[in-house]
Amino acid sequence: MTQPLAIVFYEKLMPGSQLVNRLQDLNYRVQAITDAATLLGATQREMPMLVLADLASKLDITRIIAELKADAATAHIPVIAFAEEKATALLNAAQTAGAALAVSEAALTSYLPQLLNQALHIE
Repeated sequence: MTQPLAIVFYEKLMPGSQLVNRLQDLNYRVQAITDAATLLGATQREMPMLVLADLASKLDITRIIAELKADAATAHIPVIAFAEEKATALLNAAQTAGAALAVSEAALTSYLPQLLNQALHIE
């Protein structure tokens, strides 16, 4: 059976690398992206099962989420956005942009399997 592909965007080593390892433990193939400018193109090219995106970036990740959701070819791909718990404005903006889930880093690392199921079920 082919492993599903997850694209993970992060600029901060933690929790990004931890998330990649956890996804691999859950039998996902993972493409890690550390340059936000390449996230949209990589998602359009690779057509992953889901995208996980760290909102703490130099670029506006919520705009990229909105572009993914506006594109008929990628609109179906669930996006789980994450940020520090205190970044409520970023988390709210990600949901407005179309993220299936917008959660804190702590919740993501603690409840990853449940959040994956929820995001994949929503779509």
